[in-house]
Amino acid sequence: MTATFAILGPGTLGLSFARHAAEQGFRVRIAGKNREHAEARLDQARSRWRGAQVACTPDPIDPGAPSPSWIDGITACRDIEEALAGADVLLEALPEDLATKTTAWRRLDGLTPPAVLRLTGTSSLSIRAIREGAGMAIGLLGFHLFVPVRRMRVVELAREAGTSDQLLARAADLSRALALRLIPIRDQPGLAASRMALAQGLEAMRLLEEGVATATDLDALMVLGYGHPVGPLELSDRIGLDLRLAIAEQLHRDTQDPRFEVPAILRTLVQLGHTGRTAGQGFHDWDSEGIRPC
Repeated sequence: MTATFAILGPGTLGLSFARHAAEQGFRVRIAGKNREHAEARLDQARSRWRGAQVACTPDPIDPGAPSPSWIDGITACRDIEEALAGADVLLEALPEDLATKTTAWRRLDGLTPPAVLRLTGTSSLSIRAIREGAGMAIGLLGFHLFVPVRRMRVVELAREAGTSDQLLARAADLSRALALRLIPIRDQPGLAASRMALAQGLEAMRLLEEGVATATDLDALMVLGYGHPVGPLELSDRIGLDLRLAIAEQLHRDTQDPRFEVPAILRTLVQLGHTGRTAGQGFHDWDSEGIRPC
């Protein structure tokens, strides 16, 4: 399967997916606020990817050696109109905020040709809420990717009742071509993966808040006791505590489920700017802990 992706949003999700898609042989076009914004974010990502390649290779690499060929398959565009020209798939990878996404899709709906597969990278918002907020007909699919995409290799596909079999078949074909396992779910607030992971993460935060154990020890219980690759507090740091907070607040509003009530410790850390790995501080101190680059 050969296709061209248009990605709106040169953030962590958009760039992680761009890399994976390019490595699978797809052409990728990224759009941001403008060309300068998209190019700056893509240049930063290229530097990280190049550094990771050097760090993960046992044999010395000439610093002046050319970048991997797949990097040439990713280009920054002037705007989403340029990215969509001739594209087969559109992935919206904007911040996890309902107003942001509905505003974007209200515009994208008029720009996207009918043949383009429309995907939103939401991890927790109801597809119906996004679609209805944007005034769209049924046909938008939730495409919840897990970062880093190239290592997680799974995608949660959220669809509303009434979504055509043809659209679902196209999404399944695309997932196979991307070497991603497709997990279809019924659309609901929080989808499925985020609800499970968030409930565990918030409970770990409450235990930490109560002084039951340290963050390191709580994570170790889940890693060593249950075989999780990372503990719930480290995972929260990696996702971003500001994003975790936003998702928890939205889910609690939508469901009134006490499992999603926000612990005070999470609000406090976000208010202090200690939002996790990218900030250097969260439940763990990322300035002093070793970060696995590969």
